[in-house]
Amino acid sequence: MRLVWTGRLDRTIAFSRESSSADGALKRTARRASRSRARSFILLHLLIAVLVTVIHDDQHLCSSLCSTAMSFVTCVVKPAAYVSLPLFALHTLSKSSAIARYYVRIALFLSTLSVCSVWGILAALGLSVVGRRLDTSWVVARSFYYLCNRAVGIRFIVEGGEHLETRPAVLVGNHQSMLDILYIGRIFPRRASIMAKKSLQWVPLLGQFMTLSGAVFIDRGNNAKAVRSLTAAGEIIHARHSSLWVFPEGTRSMREYHDMLPLKKGAFHTAVQAGVPIIPVVCENYWRLYHKGVFESGTLKVRVLPPISTEGLTAADVSALAVHVRELMIVALREISVPAASDKKAEPSSASEPSLATAPSEESEPHHVEPAESSVISSHPVEPTDHPEPESQSQSHSRAESRAESYASEETSASLVGSRIDGSETGTETEEDDGMVLVGHPSSGST
Repeated sequence: MRLVWTGRLDRTIAFSRESSSADGALKRTARRASRSRARSFILLHLLIAVLVTVIHDDQHLCSSLCSTAMSFVTCVVKPAAYVSLPLFALHTLSKSSAIARYYVRIALFLSTLSVCSVWGILAALGLSVVGRRLDTSWVVARSFYYLCNRAVGIRFIVEGGEHLETRPAVLVGNHQSMLDILYIGRIFPRRASIMAKKSLQWVPLLGQFMTLSGAVFIDRGNNAKAVRSLTAAGEIIHARHSSLWVFPEGTRSMREYHDMLPLKKGAFHTAVQAGVPIIPVVCENYWRLYHKGVFESGTLKVRVLPPISTEGLTAADVSALAVHVRELMIVALREISVPAASDKKAEPSSASEPSLATAPSEESEPHHVEPAESSVISSHPVEPTDHPEPESQSQSHSRAESRAESYASEETSASLVGSRIDGSETGTETEEDDGMVLVGHPSSGST
């Protein structure tokens, strides 16, 4: 009994000591804040006294100070008045109708993009001086996002952003429209660059900005040079310990239902040759907010999937790797997107390709794609039975509906990607859109 009371007494004493120490810390903080306010108050009064004394003794100085203050106010208020008038007019116009809002926000989006291109040149010059050239794209991307998201009213919630810290890596994102620049601005990591066609290097302002920011340019008119550029890209990101952003679909794939085009293999060849992981980035389908004639405000989700290891893979595994990454991205796209009514009518175009997808892991461990020898999906023939069971009427009706939907899916998919599949298989095509270039790996005959 004595031991129990002794333990309680010790805990009570310890608790009182902790409380007293916490109270003491709060009191010390309050005293420091009070002394700081007192010093500021005294300095302010001294400054006012000095100004009053000087002004009283020198009337000329008084008039000079008043004139300077008025000039400053004029320089600030006058431009603000000139800028506020068109902004107010645009805001009023955007409230009048949906089509007016669409064109107003498109104009604001493109204007902000132009301003940030000029800002990118200045930022690149400044950061190059201090040895942080590879952070230029990060600075400009964040600047564009914080300006533009307020103008168009679109914000992003990022899931798995910690995976972007993996370097070196190849970042692959789904490409829906030019609005993707906005989500890139939200998540673009430090020490990263983009892959672009070489002709953009000579575009005024944009080319200078991209060159100074360390972009990797691909000569799409010469396949041999393009292959050398892809190989050099892997060496560059290794040497810089940086990341490379690519849109592997090769072109925009804006649609109401949640699917992606087949991925070009250039980015995957670069990752395999360099031995760096691939980090898929998926932005929610934003058809409900933005398409032709529609530009609304809202919040979108962006999911960064765990890194996919390329260790031990060769050029023979690139096709399976591209299919695997695409399937993972489609799964994530459907999980984070608002369900669309047309999803039931248009099934994914991946039905014609081998499905290697599994749901993305919640863990941050890198995924790994097995080499080609182990990634072959074996199929065992089913022995026919001598006495098949009779099929019920409901089963026949269900199977007929399923077959009809499958035919509709194949027609929809073929109309979207049929013109690109033939060239993609040879691996010699170049696809570009919005400044992003994806070059396929050459066929064996061209190497």
